[in-house]
Amino acid sequence: MAKRPESIQRVAAPLRALAQRFAFLFLLLAAGTVLMVGKADPQIFDRARIWVTDAFAPLLDAASKPVATGAAIVDEARHLMHLREENAALRLENSRLLQWQAAARELAAENARLHSLLNYVPAPEATFISARIIAETGGSFVRTMLVNAGRRDGVRKGLPVVIGEGLIGRIVETGERVSRILLINDLNSRIPVAVGDDRERAVLAGDNTSQPKIAYLVANANVPVGARVVTSGQGGVFPPGLPVGIVASAAPNDIRVETFVSSNRLEYVRIMDFGLVGALDDAPRRTDAPAEPD
Repeated sequence: MAKRPESIQRVAAPLRALAQRFAFLFLLLAAGTVLMVGKADPQIFDRARIWVTDAFAPLLDAASKPVATGAAIVDEARHLMHLREENAALRLENSRLLQWQAAARELAAENARLHSLLNYVPAPEATFISARIIAETGGSFVRTMLVNAGRRDGVRKGLPVVIGEGLIGRIVETGERVSRILLINDLNSRIPVAVGDDRERAVLAGDNTSQPKIAYLVANANVPVGARVVTSGQGGVFPPGLPVGIVASAAPNDIRVETFVSSNRLEYVRIMDFGLVGALDDAPRRTDAPAEPD
């Protein structure tokens, strides 16, 4: 039995020496064969690669499942951590909103008590007419628009025109079916406004640019960039508090306002009727009470 391993080693040793001696030649012949086969059939390697891929696809799929499962677990853990952080932020925001809600209710109750003490008469509720812009007659010297609502719909001269973000202009001409809007950046537009937290009174003067300027502001007024600009209500044309824009630049003697709306993206507008009597009205004040018979 001891002689059998020795005989195997005696036979294997020459074969190993032969393989080592002709290994380089064997590899060279194999490379040449591969090149010749590739020249004869260029697509053979593509088919072989596809065949090998198909053969090993089940193994690759089985090996990728634990990796995919681990990645899903990691993503789920990150998502849960994000949800916890978001939940904490929402709880904090909710507590702050509850505080503001309590303060708002207290102020509303106080406001109601003060109104009752002063015998305050509230203004009539505003009504509005929705209209679609059918033409923009803007040019070098005018900024106006036409809407498909006129006198038959209750539109009259002087009514303010707004969208969700704020004021865009006022009605300057009315027909039976159409009306013309003078935009707030038109050269002929002058709007009494209040600027900033101090409610500094001024006039928003259009100059046919995208940023109208503030005029007639007192010399010592503090108007920082970003200050909110709303209508002041003076003159009876617009009610107080309609959003107009924010201060975009505050250079000396040249304060510019970035309006809340861009006329280039407008499709529908609301024509508001606050029941005001102003210098631009062409009809008497709207009243909700019926007229008394003669």
